Amino acid sequence: MKRSLKEILIRIVILFLGLSVAHLGVTLFLLANLGADPFNVLVQGIFRTLSGFLSFPLLTHGNTHVVICFLIIIALLFIDRSYIKIGTILCMICGGPIIDFFTAILSAPFANMDSLVIKILINGVGCFILAFGMTIVIKSDAGTGPNDLVSIALADKLKKNFGVIRIITDVSFVVIGFLLGGSFGIGTLICAFLVGPVANIFLPFNGKWIENLLHKLVK
Repeated sequence: MKRSLKEILIRIVILFLGLSVAHLGVTLFLLANLGADPFNVLVQGIFRTLSGFLSFPLLTHGNTHVVICFLIIIALLFIDRSYIKIGTILCMICGGPIIDFFTAILSAPFANMDSLVIKILINGVGCFILAFGMTIVIKSDAGTGPNDLVSIALADKLKKNFGVIRIITDVSFVVIGFLLGGSFGIGTLICAFLVGPVANIFLPFNGKWIENLLHKLVK
């Protein structure tokens, strides 16, 4: 069924809301300073490997992240282009600036934090917020972050539980990234084993209220 322009715009607004919530969680996760999220361990490993062979100004962690996301998008265009939507590009472009925005606001309260217990707690809270926001993005059906699409596509194609597939892909990111020179900490492991199952819980909840909202707004 073809969507109206109004519905498309509403879905993009919902996606951006979810993207902001998810990246608030990522920011808390990063400020806890217990390791990068699994996908960024992979990016870090690839970046460090490339840095050992190449040296030019454009080779940065951020640019490596964008290129890997772009390659995932290209790969999915060949596998099943229905996964790639305007929101996928929006996620790739806006994620970094949103994290920078939240970091500028929240970095001061975290500056002197040295308790490992509190760091682990904040890391866990960040993972829950990330999972909640990520499922809003998924259920907006306007597109999803390229790294999340790996788990979504595999879960769909293999007809397996999303939470389980998410753990498998996150652990794979960590292992490959570590072998390539990426570093990780206890927070990385918390994220790898927590986000998928929590997202699996939130998916039906967020799907229900988003569809109810769209039913009321799109007429």
